[in-house]
Amino acid sequence: MLALSMKARKPETALPLTPELRLQLVEDCSVAAAVAFIGDRWSLLLLRELFQGVHRFDDFARYTGCSSAVLAVRLKKLLDAGIIRRQGYRDEGARPRHEYRLTRKGVDLLPVVVGLMQWGDRHLAAPHGGPVLLRDRRNGERLRVALVNESGDIVEPRDSQPVRNPRFAGRARR
Repeated sequence: MLALSMKARKPETALPLTPELRLQLVEDCSVAAAVAFIGDRWSLLLLRELFQGVHRFDDFARYTGCSSAVLAVRLKKLLDAGIIRRQGYRDEGARPRHEYRLTRKGVDLLPVVVGLMQWGDRHLAAPHGGPVLLRDRRNGERLRVALVNESGDIVEPRDSQPVRNPRFAGRARR
């Protein structure tokens, strides 16, 4: 007789975030670091447009209302952060130009942008939501952002618990 042992994965020991520990970790806060990269209005609107298939400078200006000077600064910031990359193109009879594409690091921001859209639709838009719906291409169902555990189960916010990461050794400085 063959017996298989299937151990359930044990959660790591929860190290509570005491007020003293929270103060020590403020300098290395991942939320603060992320906001420093993408937390301004124009950067977020550029990400929105990139996720909707916009790639060219003039189109970013048209769809966001951002001035050319501010747009150039925000694109450089996203380039320097590795969130977007430049790719050359040339329309017939025109000089060579660049368009902008998301990198993997940029694509990983999709849940952030969708989460902001979802929050805005729920709390700031008209009763039936905002102007855009995000749907699954495969089956047409609406998409939403949710907290999901490693097993794929949806977790309610009240059931989430911040704990100290025992493997954290300090933020990599960029």
